[in-house]
Amino acid sequence: MILTVRLMGRSKDVDSFIEAAPKEVRPKLREIRAAIREAAPEAVESISYGMPFYSFRGESGFGARLCYFGFLTKNAVFYTRPAFLEEFANEVKPYLSTKSTLHFRWDAPIPVQLVMKLVRNGVKKHTAGVG
Repeated sequence: MILTVRLMGRSKDVDSFIEAAPKEVRPKLREIRAAIREAAPEAVESISYGMPFYSFRGESGFGARLCYFGFLTKNAVFYTRPAFLEEFANEVKPYLSTKSTLHFRWDAPIPVQLVMKLVRNGVKKHTAGVG
């Protein structure tokens, strides 16, 4: 049973963030991380707001934000910009919690292909100067 709520923490990097998570959720967090890294190999990985954060080639500012992920008691949480989700309204609907947050339940498979699709779309929009 997962009792931890962790979005704001003191992890210095993504590896330590994942290692600080409850043992039973680490594989799911690793899946999300791998999907992001495969979809956006040029994204720079860091910690922001206590969570894993990915920016476009290390650029700074709101426009450079690609995504974040974290976890709650019952869910993995994936954050991206609303403009990156708009095209996929039907696909994200089962997971949508806010206009920019998707919740993936621990007792279900992580929708890796959807995460990759959203990240690739974010990269595409950023490169085109949209969103």
